[in-house]
Amino acid sequence: MNAVIAAGAGFFAAVLWIDLTFDVQVQRRGADRAPDEVLASIAPYYRRVTTGAWPMNWLTPSVLALTLAAILVQAVERVQPIWVSGASLALAGVVIGLALWRTWRNAVRLGQAVDTPEVQTRLAVNVYRDHLISLAAMLALVGLQAATSFPF
Repeated sequence: MNAVIAAGAGFFAAVLWIDLTFDVQVQRRGADRAPDEVLASIAPYYRRVTTGAWPMNWLTPSVLALTLAAILVQAVERVQPIWVSGASLALAGVVIGLALWRTWRNAVRLGQAVDTPEVQTRLAVNVYRDHLISLAAMLALVGLQAATSFPF
């Protein structure tokens, strides 16, 4: 189970890394508005990955669902101590909850590029922050699963 969970979290961390290559452009933004060329780079990317790349845009949520299922199996079958499964569930829950609550919706809206540049900038900054949080959680999940998969 550890390998399945670590692989799923690792896959999602890689997806987040790719997203962050676009998101990081808003890190150097001015006051309340990113430059037009930054928004012109980020918006088409999020349009492609959220709504334009069907059916591939379902791969990431599917991998997250399988990872979550593997964590639940790990917990139910007591493959690892309950604290490992509980911590794994909490880390995955942060990422999934954040994605469902805010990140996905903001990325779709950003991809539509119908808002003012100020609103698009705010959406991009929120997506960027969410992705940083999610990347940290996924790397922690990979580390936890890898560290507890080998007996010492």
